[in-house]
Parts: sequence; C-alpha cells; structure tokens
Amino acid sequence: MRFALLSFFIALFAAFAMAVAPHRSVIISWPNETPDHIVEEAKEAIRKAQGVITHEYNIIKGFAAQAPASALEFVSTMSDSYKCEIEEDGVVTTQNDAE
Repeated sequence: MRFALLSFFIALFAAFAMAVAPHRSVIISWPNETPDHIVEEAKEAIRKAQGVITHEYNIIKGFAAQAPASALEFVSTMSDSYKCEIEEDGVVTTQNDAE
C-alpha cells in the first residue's frame, strides 16, 4: 500500500512539474508597419499559455512579457510577412559594476 501511494505522489509531482514550464523574461518587438492585430494576437497567445504581459511600449511596436518557451516559439511563427524580434529582458547599465 505504501509503495502504491508513493508511486501515485511521484507520478502526480512529475505531471505537475511538466505542466508548469519555466518562464522567460523577454521583449518582443515588430517593424513599425506591422498591423496592430498581429501584436494583439501575440499578447493573447502568451496569456493563453499562462504568460504575463509585463509592459506595453509606446515608442516601439512591442511589449515585455514573461512566458514559456513554447509560447514564444509560437509567437515567432505567427506571421510570415511581419517577423518579430524576441530578446531576453534584463538590466542594462552604463557603468561597469564588476570590480
């Protein structure tokens, strides 16, 4: 009985671990001539994959997000005419802090 119960919990944990994919923090941008509906469809795809839009930009056509790699792969293939750039988001400094 103990072995069966332990096996059940191990299987349950493995299934949960596979369902919760690690999220990457990225900035996704498109050329200025990209239609707004493509950007909106990309945001919706990220939300459906349990991702989060963390910032929407006004200067560039794009947004920052935390999303699983599978959602980012899907977004990158959404349009043949308007290719997006997906870059890792992170801290940018003008000074070298490593001493």
